[in-house]
Amino acid sequence: MGGAGTAVALETPDVALMGDDLGKLPFAVGLSRTSRAIIRQNVGIALGVIVLLLLTSVIGLVQLSWAVVLHEGSTIVVVLNALRLLGYRLSD
Repeated sequence: MGGAGTAVALETPDVALMGDDLGKLPFAVGLSRTSRAIIRQNVGIALGVIVLLLLTSVIGLVQLSWAVVLHEGSTIVVVLNALRLLGYRLSD
């Protein structure tokens, strides 16, 4: 609990609770697990689109200009996917 702790006490642990309410701990754990899942999804989407566009551009199925546009579109998809975390609620 780092609300009233010293600087050393705040730097030592991997996680420091800034408030004295342990009731929020399940929310923090759930949010971190959901964040990890969404990060994995986003990395998969990003790498998948890059590989797909690279292959189709090399083969000549997609022009380079359209590949750039599609890549930027996938960036928007990744951002929108990450924004789902704003609506995270702890499910019982």
